[in-house]
Amino acid sequence: MNPLFDLTGKVALVTGCNKGIGQAMALGLAEAGADIIGVSATLALSGSETEQQVHALGRNFSAYQADFSQRSSVDAFITQVQHDFPRIDILVNNAGTIRRAPAAEHGDEPWDEVLAINLDTPFRIARAIGSQMIVQGHGKIIFTASLMSFQGGINVPGYAASKGAISSLVKALANEWASRGINVNAIAPGYIATDNTEALRQDPDRSTTILARIPANRWGHVDDFKGPTVFLASAASNYVHGTLLTVDGGWMGR
Repeated sequence: MNPLFDLTGKVALVTGCNKGIGQAMALGLAEAGADIIGVSATLALSGSETEQQVHALGRNFSAYQADFSQRSSVDAFITQVQHDFPRIDILVNNAGTIRRAPAAEHGDEPWDEVLAINLDTPFRIARAIGSQMIVQGHGKIIFTASLMSFQGGINVPGYAASKGAISSLVKALANEWASRGINVNAIAPGYIATDNTEALRQDPDRSTTILARIPANRWGHVDDFKGPTVFLASAASNYVHGTLLTVDGGWMGR
């Protein structure tokens, strides 16, 4: 393996790694040599599909559960994982949720839930692990942003607000931590075939409209995120700070 992309001996914390993009990110890091700490609300503490695949690659996997909409659950997770792992080299803040409703019908409860999971908790985890990385003198932090970090979308006001804020948060943290040896960046997925886009893919009109704008002429696959994640987690990206890397089949260039 090119040493620029070699993550052997690194420890990576990946949130929302039970399935989809987060699972692919975790597996990509493990393929590059990293041991994985996984956390999500539904991740089995033993025997998950993600754990089995990481172990098959010869890497270690440690599982945790946390409800990212509840501050007490997040606090307990942060305390425990920092106790168990005094050194974490890579943080992938991927866990997220989406609630679809027109703005006039978008209630306070789904708004609060989306902002808690997509913005509040990623910041609080980054603050804790970032403080640990400052002491270490190195670290890589990757957020999962979105096309909604650039655009407003339709019927997803809470999601768009949270992902727009993630874009600014990435830049704010990079401005503070780049000089401390910590790279903070984000990956902005385009339209990917996951649970979050099931409703769009099942809508003939929306699906046709979306595909017509994607130069690559296909929905993205979760494996499309392995390479970009390894890049941003490795020495290959040492001079990359505060960037949102779009993985969108060319959507934003259209």
